[in-house]
Amino acid sequence: MPNPVLSGPILSGRVLVVAGSDSGGGAGIQADIKTVAALGGYATTAITALTAQDTLGVHGVLRVPPEFLRLQITCVLDDLGADAFKTGMLDSNALIEVTAECLGRRPDLPLVLDPVMVAKGGQRLLADEAVAGLKRTLLPLATLLTPNLPEAEALSGMRIETVDDMHRAADALLTLGVPAVLLKGGHLPGDAVSDLLATAEGCERFTSPRIDTRHTHGTGCTLASAVATGLAQGMDLRAAVVRARDYVRAAIASAPGHGAGAGPLNHMVRVG
Repeated sequence: MPNPVLSGPILSGRVLVVAGSDSGGGAGIQADIKTVAALGGYATTAITALTAQDTLGVHGVLRVPPEFLRLQITCVLDDLGADAFKTGMLDSNALIEVTAECLGRRPDLPLVLDPVMVAKGGQRLLADEAVAGLKRTLLPLATLLTPNLPEAEALSGMRIETVDDMHRAADALLTLGVPAVLLKGGHLPGDAVSDLLATAEGCERFTSPRIDTRHTHGTGCTLASAVATGLAQGMDLRAAVVRARDYVRAAIASAPGHGAGAGPLNHMVRVG
């Protein structure tokens, strides 16, 4: 019989995550690592900021110096390598430019860009002056952009109040130079949640019943990392998105209920 201590899944797909740390463990780097591991990948990280954060909000941010971010990325790529990238919280032009410079050296690798601008509690995490830098340097490198509706509004300059508005906004975001957009519709009211996967070939709508819960902290980070893991494992974009949505829904439905506010997901849930 195999030794249970030595047996286990074989990790496939190396995902380098460039993002901020969440001290509460529900979002950011912590959620990214859990997600990649749960889906059978191997996560490496380059941390852009430390946050003092819990389920009630972000209480403080300590930014990492740009040259130290560069060192983290370089060390990982030179030794461990990567099969895909995922970016999250980048709250300054300097961090955005360093990230774009480093990841731009591997244009052959897929990049899932989660434009983290607003925390679950409403706090702004991306400075206004950094939006232009994000559009100019990092968006053209991305394989997939995964904004929620407030982020899509900030990037497109459009008001989004209906699913039809989502379609128009997704088309506008494609003009920024990214080949695919996964526009998340969870902020729209209603009993169902619709997400749009838009490419130059067309737009596909995914709709699921809304899960009535306050435990949705880190859903954006989790979804983007789940897609990046699929791409790192050789899945095509649509298949990676479908698996990622199934995983996030299962993680929300089985959330552990921690915290007094928007609680974390169950990242250890199994799908498929």
